[in-house]
Amino acid sequence: MAGLNVSFGYFFAVVAFCEVIRRTSKKLLPFWFYSNVLLELLACLQQAACWFELRMLVIIGPWGGGFGMDVVMTLLFLLTSVHEATCDRAEANPLVTAQGFLRSNSLAVTSIVKILAQFAGMQLASAGVKRYWSWELTDFHLIQNMMARDCSSAIETSVSQGACVEAACAFLFHLVLMKFEGAALGYRILSKALTITALVHVAGPYTTGLFNPALAFSTTFHCSGNTLSEYMVVYWLSPFIATILAIFLFSGNIPRLFCKNLLYTQRTKYRIPKGNSAQDQDENKSVSSQGKETLGRGAQR
Repeated sequence: MAGLNVSFGYFFAVVAFCEVIRRTSKKLLPFWFYSNVLLELLACLQQAACWFELRMLVIIGPWGGGFGMDVVMTLLFLLTSVHEATCDRAEANPLVTAQGFLRSNSLAVTSIVKILAQFAGMQLASAGVKRYWSWELTDFHLIQNMMARDCSSAIETSVSQGACVEAACAFLFHLVLMKFEGAALGYRILSKALTITALVHVAGPYTTGLFNPALAFSTTFHCSGNTLSEYMVVYWLSPFIATILAIFLFSGNIPRLFCKNLLYTQRTKYRIPKGNSAQDQDENKSVSSQGKETLGRGAQR
């Protein structure tokens, strides 16, 4: 348990470090730079730094620490909840940024800047974690350093099956994300944390359940076992296609590409009461005029 306690302290230090920088820079930096560059960089730094340590516990923990996947999944749920609560609505995922662009919620330049900041944050986290592991504070880190010299691919199945797994994860993740985007903060945190934990638990044995191109690039693209094109198909292309399909299913269109709704009929917000349509008004006028003529004839008689 000593190694696990060190990891707990590491998680707390990473979150506290990123939170201090966020709060300080929010008061000092221009809003556009803070919200589109620094916020995304820090969110990805926090996410990846915790993910690498958690991944190490997944690999080494069961036989080196005597704890199972239930402990790791609980930690993943808690870390995801904390990340969502502290990251000030940062997207921290190129696919989420692409979703906002395709739904016409952000400009192209802003989206590109965010994605570059996300990749930079993941790379900084990778370098920082390797430095942290080199201190060998626990036996876990000693073993991890020995294994890191010759890392293997995170794809534990065929490329086609891995692409389907990552696409399914991205598809479900984005549907949940869009469904709860307007909900209260507590519901957003709970829905996102539960969804990520469930998807990682199911997809972990096949592709590690990343569905984040920037995180996948830092985690496994440099490892042997698969080619660059295979990694790009599994972790970049298939999740991106799944994101487009999720937007289309949720909205019935892709606002950035076409606005016509192909799936759902657009109903008017206001109901027209019976008798107030144009045809009904014409009929009422004709009946009223006929009544007046009848009354006039009766008076003459």
